[in-house]
Amino acid sequence: MVGLSVSPEISLVDEPVKIQAWGLPPNQVITLGAWLKDEKGHIFQSRAFYKTDMEGKVDLDKSPSTGGDFHGICPMGLFWALKPTTPFRRLIKRDVMGSPFLVHLELYSSLELNVPEDLPAATKVIKRWYSAPGVQRILIREGQVRGALFLPPGEGPFPGVVDMFGGIGGLLEFRSSLLASRGFASLALAFFAYDDLPSSLGEMDLKYFEEAAQFLCDHPKVSSDGVGVVATCKGAEMALAMASYLPQVAATVCINGTNAVNDNNLVYGDLLIKAIPYKMERILSTDFLSLSFTNVMNDPRKPEFKDSILPLEKARGPILFMVGEKDQQYNSLFFAREAKSRAEKYGKKDVYVQCYPGAGHLIEPPGSPLCPLSKTPNLLLPVTWGGELLAHCRAQETSWKELQEFLRTNIRCSRRNKL
Repeated sequence: MVGLSVSPEISLVDEPVKIQAWGLPPNQVITLGAWLKDEKGHIFQSRAFYKTDMEGKVDLDKSPSTGGDFHGICPMGLFWALKPTTPFRRLIKRDVMGSPFLVHLELYSSLELNVPEDLPAATKVIKRWYSAPGVQRILIREGQVRGALFLPPGEGPFPGVVDMFGGIGGLLEFRSSLLASRGFASLALAFFAYDDLPSSLGEMDLKYFEEAAQFLCDHPKVSSDGVGVVATCKGAEMALAMASYLPQVAATVCINGTNAVNDNNLVYGDLLIKAIPYKMERILSTDFLSLSFTNVMNDPRKPEFKDSILPLEKARGPILFMVGEKDQQYNSLFFAREAKSRAEKYGKKDVYVQCYPGAGHLIEPPGSPLCPLSKTPNLLLPVTWGGELLAHCRAQETSWKELQEFLRTNIRCSRRNKL
């Protein structure tokens, strides 16, 4: 009897699973496939070919893929390689609390090069959740602050984290719900294109981000000693600004961001930091089919832009730059090295650069497939993100552990005095 097992069948999306097949002819090429349907009804799928051993078994922890969407030993390859059947879609979980992704795994006892007409020899449907049991989601509409607060089960206090993304806008919650599942009180913070916030990016007021950080510090289940900030792309730029000017920020993780204010002026009370302008005429990538900002951004080392560089040497706590070497959206490694060089010039020794070979722009929690390019709101052409499949997804596993360790090490979590 042909069998297919997946363990565990219910898990968080950042957890690995073990896949095995048995009951097959020895030394035979078989096909393993995976697919899921996102919340908008779009299909994402992957496929790989394996050769059974002398006992007619395949174990993805030991058996190499001989072809398909990836090659070699890669236990999570079927998840990493999920790609849209409709081009330029990005897999994003919106309802992080109410439902998991249902991943359908299928085993065919032969080499299936086309869409198979025969029924699979074995199937499994597994559930991949974005929040652990007991995690609480609270929609936030306090003062100016708009977002969603995720709290781990228990009384706390928990280390607090402000979590932001970039130019896509709106409210993305999947990283915050996973951080809460790992013991952090995480505020998924929107800063445009959501609720009554501005519909597009304009002048950035640091007071808004200060209010968000203070809201988190004041929460009774969050440590009041300072919060962390985790952010990607344009959000990482704001995270660095928060670290540079706000005493509430105890530790900062900038994922593929810059070291200066770009395109949108930054204000904070009487302070005005003029943005470095984009060279928008250089936005097209070399194939003229997608957009990249790599060549759009000016060099912050030019004398006329010196006042736009963020003074990270003023930051209270450590700063970690996480950089994809194959980022095709920003020249992130250059910006990170410039930031570290400035910090060292001013005597700040706790700025770190972690570069991941082969990783692209969208470094997300483990289990997220590589998205090399996708459509975004308000742009006609897809945006190029970059990255090599296996290297990028391995970087996501490594960086997720390093991110959590960095935050736990550098955010103090003392108990509040009871009144």
